Amino acid sequence: MSAAPGPFSAIVLAGGRSSRFGRDKLAEPLAGRPLLDHAVRSVAGVARDVVILGPGLPVSSPAGSMAVPRGVTVRFVPDAEPFAGPLVALAAGLGLVREPLTLVVGGDMPTLSPLLLDALVRALEEADGCGAAALLLAGRAQPLPLAIRVRAASPVVHRLVAGGERRLGALLEAVAMRQLDETDWRPLDPDAATLRDVDVPADLPR
Repeated sequence: MSAAPGPFSAIVLAGGRSSRFGRDKLAEPLAGRPLLDHAVRSVAGVARDVVILGPGLPVSSPAGSMAVPRGVTVRFVPDAEPFAGPLVALAAGLGLVREPLTLVVGGDMPTLSPLLLDALVRALEEADGCGAAALLLAGRAQPLPLAIRVRAASPVVHRLVAGGERRLGALLEAVAMRQLDETDWRPLDPDAATLRDVDVPADLPR
């Protein structure tokens, strides 16, 4: 089950080197589809506009190979600075999205809950004065998935990048945050599947 496409965008960060995985993890088959497709399809179920940022050609053709809901656009945009870090890619993505609010997820997150993603953005939408929203796990804000208010966060991201910062976590430290406690989000995702990513082959869902 997924929510109806909402008035927000989504950025899929697909620019890692997969050094710990040993090969291109985003092309790794999972349930008959490349790993990247799982993250893209999840966000395409709730966002109107999806931008995939990566270093080269996509491992699949997301816009053509998936059942994209009517009114949703999916674009693959090669990184201007390949492997420069997630914050650099985010800075570029914020200039490409079409809606004032955007989700940010990793391309290596195959078990995202569309309902939880939608709830994360809605929480930010209702939090006037906050530039981003994140999920808390064991009391710590998680860098992904993230919801961002583009106008508020974009100058902060660019300032951090100009200062040499490359970590997504730096953004969480630099903007006013809406943090969702586990009691808020666990009912939508009891197993915290949304927070799982794939770093090594053993991380792939069985």
